[in-house]
Amino acid sequence: MFLGWPLFSGLIAVLFVVLFAVGVLRKPQGTPLMEAISGQIRRGAQTFLSHEYRTVGFIIVFVGGAMAFTGLGWRTAVSFAIGALVSGAAGYVGMAIATRANARTTHAAQEGIKPALGVAISGGAVMGLSVVGLSLLGLTAVIWLFAPTIFTPGAVERAGLLREVGVVNGFAMGASLMALFARSGGGIFTKGADMAADLVGKVEAGIPEDDPRNPAVIADNVGDNVGDVAGLGADLLESYVESIIASMSLAAAVSLINRNLLLLPLAVAAAGTGASILSIFFTKLVGRKNPQAALTGGVYLAAGLSAGAAYFLVNWLGTPFEGYARLGPFWAILAGIVAGVLIGLTSEYYTSSRFRPVKKVAEASDTNAAVTVTEGLAVGMESLAVPVIILAGSVIFAHYVAGMYGVAMAAVGMLATTGMVVSVDSYGPIADNAGGIAQMAGLDPKVRRITDRLDAVGNTTAAIGKGFAIGSAALAALGLLTAYLAVIGTAVDVSLTNPLILAGLIFGGMLPFFFASKLFRAVVRAANDMIREVRRQFEVIPGLREGAEGVLPDSDRCVDIATKSALVGMIFPGVLAVAVPVVVGFLLGPLALAGVLVGAIVTGVMMGIFTANSGGALDNAKKYIEEGNLGGKGSRAHKSAVIGDTVGDPLKDTVGPSINILIKLMAVISLVIAPILPGVAG
Repeated sequence: MFLGWPLFSGLIAVLFVVLFAVGVLRKPQGTPLMEAISGQIRRGAQTFLSHEYRTVGFIIVFVGGAMAFTGLGWRTAVSFAIGALVSGAAGYVGMAIATRANARTTHAAQEGIKPALGVAISGGAVMGLSVVGLSLLGLTAVIWLFAPTIFTPGAVERAGLLREVGVVNGFAMGASLMALFARSGGGIFTKGADMAADLVGKVEAGIPEDDPRNPAVIADNVGDNVGDVAGLGADLLESYVESIIASMSLAAAVSLINRNLLLLPLAVAAAGTGASILSIFFTKLVGRKNPQAALTGGVYLAAGLSAGAAYFLVNWLGTPFEGYARLGPFWAILAGIVAGVLIGLTSEYYTSSRFRPVKKVAEASDTNAAVTVTEGLAVGMESLAVPVIILAGSVIFAHYVAGMYGVAMAAVGMLATTGMVVSVDSYGPIADNAGGIAQMAGLDPKVRRITDRLDAVGNTTAAIGKGFAIGSAALAALGLLTAYLAVIGTAVDVSLTNPLILAGLIFGGMLPFFFASKLFRAVVRAANDMIREVRRQFEVIPGLREGAEGVLPDSDRCVDIATKSALVGMIFPGVLAVAVPVVVGFLLGPLALAGVLVGAIVTGVMMGIFTANSGGALDNAKKYIEEGNLGGKGSRAHKSAVIGDTVGDPLKDTVGPSINILIKLMAVISLVIAPILPGVAG
C-alpha cells in the first residue's frame, strides 16, 4: 500500500510523457529546410549527450565500485547506479522531444500564438513529467529492492532503520553526480557557443542573431537544449529526490514508531505530480491571448493544489511526533511552497525588463560596456537580500513547527511542483530554437514576431525557474545537512567552539569560488576556440560573410569544438565535488566535514543567487534594447549591452546552476558516507 502511491503517480506521469511526446511528433515540421535545421540541432544535442554519458559512465562505475567494496556495501552502490541511470534517462527523453518540438513550434506559429504555445508546452512537459515520473519509479524500485521494511512499525530497530534508509541515500547521490556533470558540461557548451555567436556575429560581423551565415548559431541552439533542458531537468531532479530522501532520513532519526513520517514526503511528491499534470492542461487551455499569464498561472495553480493535497495527507496520515502539533509537517510544507513562489517572484523582479533594475542596466549601456557590467553586477548583489530573508524565515518557521524534519519537509513542499516548473522552464529553449529556425529558414517576419513573443515569456519563466532552482537547492542542501547532523549527532558533539568546525567553515566557504573559477575558465577556453573557428570560416569560405546563395557554414565543426571543450572542462569540477567530502571526512572527521558543508552552503547560496540574477539582468537588458528602446539594434547602447550579455551568460547559465548542484552533491555524499566515518561507525 505505502509504495503504491508513488508507484501509481510515477506510472501516470510516464503515461502522460508518452501522450505528450506522441502529440508533438504528430505535428508537421514545416518546410524541408526547417526540418533540416531542426535535424542539425537534434543530431548535435544527441552527439553531445552520448559523449557526456560515456564519460560520466566511467566515473559512475569507478565510484560505484568503490562504494561496493567499503562499509557502504553493494546495495548502496546499486542504488547509486540506479539514481544516475534515472537522471540520465530523464535528460535523454526530455531533450529528444525538445529538439523535435522546435521546428514544429515554428510551423505552428504560422497559424497563431496558441497552436505554437501548445506545441512548446507539450514538448516542455515531456521533460518535466519525465523528471518526476522516473524519479518516483526509481525511488520505489530502490525501496522495494533494498529497504522493504522501513514502513513497517517494529520490523527493525532504529540502527537498522537508519541503515536501510542509508541505502536509499545512494539513489540521491547517483542522481546528484549525474546532475553536476549535466549542468556543468551543458553550461560550458551552451555559453561557449553563445559567446562566440554573439561576439563574432553581432559585434564583429554586424549580422543579426540566428543568422544562417554564422557557423556558431547551430551550436548555440544545441547548447540551449543541453544546458537548459537536460541540464535544468537533472538539476531539479536531483533536488526533488534529495528533498524526499533527506526527509526520510530525518524521519528515521526522530521517530522509530511513526513510520508515516517516512511515507509523507513520498505521498506529497506523488500528489504534486498530479497537480503538475492538471496545471499543464490548464496552461494549454488558457494560453490563447496571454501566454505569460497562462504559464505563471499554471505554476501558481500547481502550488495551490499541492498545498491543498499536503493538508489532506498530513491530516489523514496523522504524522505528529513528540513535541510538535499534528499539523506541524503541513505548516512546514506550506512554508516551502510559499518560499518557492516568493523567491521566483523576486528573481523575476530583478531580471525582467518590465521592472526598474533591468531598465537601469539598459540605461547604463548608453555609456559603455564597462558601466553595463558594473550595473549588472550591482543588481545581482542587491538581489540577494530578499531571497535570503525568505529562506532564513522559512527555515526558522519550519523548524519551529516540526523540528529538523520540518526543514526537510519545507524542501519537499517547494519541490512538489517540480513537474510543472521544469515543464515551463523547458518550454523556453523550445521557443528560442523556434525563433532561430524561423530566422534561418527565411519565414515571414510575422512568424518570428510570434516566436519572439513566446521567447520573451520564456525569459521570464526561466528567471522564475532559476530562482526556484536556487531556493530549492538551498532547502534541499539544508535538509541533507540536518540529516547528516542527525546521523553523526549521537556520536560527536557539534559545537561552533570546536576548531575543526571553524576551520571547515572557512575551507567550505572557499570551495564555491574555487569551483566557479574552473567553470569560468572552461567557458573561456570553449569560447576562444569557437571564436577562432568562426573567424576562420568567415575568412576562408568565399561568400559566407556576404550571404552568397548556396554557401553554408560548417556548423558541425563548431558543435564538435563545443562538445570537446565541455567534456574536458567538466571533469575537474566534478571530481572536486566528490573528493572533498570523502577526503575531509576521513582525514579530519565528521566535525570538520560538518563545518565544510555549512561554509559551502552559505557562500554557495549567495553566489548562486548573485550569478543567476546578475546574468539574467544583463541578458534581458540587451533584449530590452533590441525591442526598440534606447536606440534599438545597432545603437551604442545595444553594442554595450551585447558585451554585458556575454559576461552575464556564463554567470547565469554555467556558474550559478552548477554551484547549486555542488552544495547538494557535497551534502548528499556526506550523508551517504556518514555511517562509516571515524568516530561514527563505532
